[in-house]
Formats: sequence, structure tokens, C-alpha cells
Amino acid sequence: MNRPRKHSLTLRGHRTSVSLEDEFWQAFREIAAGDGRAINELAAEIDEVRGTDCGLASAIRLYVLRRLRAR
Repeated sequence: MNRPRKHSLTLRGHRTSVSLEDEFWQAFREIAAGDGRAINELAAEIDEVRGTDCGLASAIRLYVLRRLRAR
């Protein structure tokens, strides 16, 4: 597995970045595309519900894991 790399996102008009491994980033992009959604839109939704005790990168990883397990 690769080391995490920074990826840029825009959440509700604000630029941010998350550090994700390439495999998680690719799966996240595929999930968004499969749902017909922009990756920034999906990231903003995850950001809204993640709470304060979980970072955005971790929340995205957990989202990807849950989606893949639900298949």
C-alpha cells in the first residue's frame, strides 16, 4: 500500500486537503462517480455528519469501507 498523499477538495466554497492512500482515493472517486455525484459534494456530505472526534480523511476511509462492505 502506498503512503497517504494530499488531495485537494472544495467543501462549501472552502479549499481543504485530505491525506489518503491512492487506493482509498480511487475507491472514493469511483463511489462518487457511480452515484452520479461530484467528489466535492460527497466529501462535503461526509464532513457534515462526521462529528468532531473524527478527522475528514478517517471519515472518508470509513465511508469507503462501509460502502464496499455493503456490496
